[in-house]
Amino acid sequence: MKALFDVPAPAKLNLFLHVTGRRADGYHLLQSVFMLIDWCDTLHFELRTDSQIRRHDLTAALPADDLITRAAALLQKATGTTQGADISIDKRIPAQAGMGGGSSDAATTLLALNRLWGLNLPLHRLQELGLQLGADVPFFLRGRNAWVEGVGEQITPIDLPAARFCVIKPPAGVETASIFRHPLLERSTKPATIAVFAANPYGFGHNDLQPVAKMLCPEVSKALELLETHGLQARMTGSGSAVFAHCTQGNAAIQAPDHWIVRECSNLEVHPLQGWAASDN
Repeated sequence: MKALFDVPAPAKLNLFLHVTGRRADGYHLLQSVFMLIDWCDTLHFELRTDSQIRRHDLTAALPADDLITRAAALLQKATGTTQGADISIDKRIPAQAGMGGGSSDAATTLLALNRLWGLNLPLHRLQELGLQLGADVPFFLRGRNAWVEGVGEQITPIDLPAARFCVIKPPAGVETASIFRHPLLERSTKPATIAVFAANPYGFGHNDLQPVAKMLCPEVSKALELLETHGLQARMTGSGSAVFAHCTQGNAAIQAPDHWIVRECSNLEVHPLQGWAASDN
């Protein structure tokens, strides 16, 4: 039986996240840098010949209709294939963290099933499908650290120096929609340039969502303070409750409350599945 085992889906950190405006349709205009890190979910794909898509949760239980099953069903529908798959997932990236775990799982599913099913769709076609699943999915499919603008659709690959990061995820989560509709959200940060960012990539900017998130979720404030007491410059990533700081190897071990997750990560130069789909560039 054809299978692909131990297929990674890495998380990302937003090195900064600025809200630069709002379109007439209500969507917020953003600037951010998305950076891949070596904190990964692991997926396993086994071919089925009966067209069924079945997901098996090896660790945390996921919703029945999560992004993995939706990605698989979308790829089936788009190509008309009658093949199916058993998909097992070892879920390690926490939910509601702002680290893109669900989007990364969806991207890995598209790349893996495209290969397992012998569909040979080019990368640009997978990106079109991925965008139907979520704004962050094309980033993970492209597989490079990136400067991101607009509503998330403008993606420019960039290179980043190798670095280490301490990431803390408290148990509480933050609902993205609650942040973006909050009247106190800053929506007019002046647009920046890649050149200005590149002069200080791990100290540049801020996260405009952080002040509102701290009001909605006090544990975000506690996590930030925990890093700052170790002399680290901390900020929230994305719209979730995880916070991070650039650190050096050998930082003092950070003692967090029970049920909090503390992890030291390295950034990735490229996604481990880069090249799994043919690029038409």
